[in-house]
Amino acid sequence: MNLNIRPETAADHHGVDVLTREAFWNLYRPGCDEHYTTHLIRQHEDHLPELSFVAEVDGQIVGSIVYTRSWVVNEQGDRVQTVTFGPLCVHPAWQRRGVGTALIGHTRALAAQQGYPAILILGDPHNYCRHGFKTGRDLNVCTADGRYPLGLLVLELRPGFFASHPHWTFHTSPVFEFDPAAAEAYDARFPPKEKKHQWSQDLFAMLVRSVVE
Repeated sequence: MNLNIRPETAADHHGVDVLTREAFWNLYRPGCDEHYTTHLIRQHEDHLPELSFVAEVDGQIVGSIVYTRSWVVNEQGDRVQTVTFGPLCVHPAWQRRGVGTALIGHTRALAAQQGYPAILILGDPHNYCRHGFKTGRDLNVCTADGRYPLGLLVLELRPGFFASHPHWTFHTSPVFEFDPAAAEAYDARFPPKEKKHQWSQDLFAMLVRSVVE
């Protein structure tokens, strides 16, 4: 496989949205809204285009990763900018073939070069622990409500960064807060697809309600 990782361009936007929709459709809920999230991110001030890339094979885009600014705040109120990726997607026909790994590896190196201390995400540990992500609980990083969700995952780009303070709170960009009706209206621009229930939605419902103690 001749995989090429390159920055996303404006000409890629529609194709990436189609790809994202295909990758997430019915995965976590009937239908999906990740393609709308990607659309919103590109227009938001917290978007980091210098870290947003596509993966292509023979000129065909098969994967995408987008980044936004995020922040951690310690117990003294000091606010430090970090980065968060997502949606990260790979076309179903190309999953489990190293595309996602290549996108993460390429962009984490760039984020480290740019001086960010860490990447923090909300995701499935089964997909990300092998890339070096750890639970936020082990690094004393919680969400704004003081909880330690199973899906709060942290990758230190500056080893020992979180050990400098006993408590950190993670804050994401407000771009992820949107009206579900607006997402439905955006989805209506795409060809109809059947919304249905599948087992991965039940697993997701368990994961998002799980916390680490």
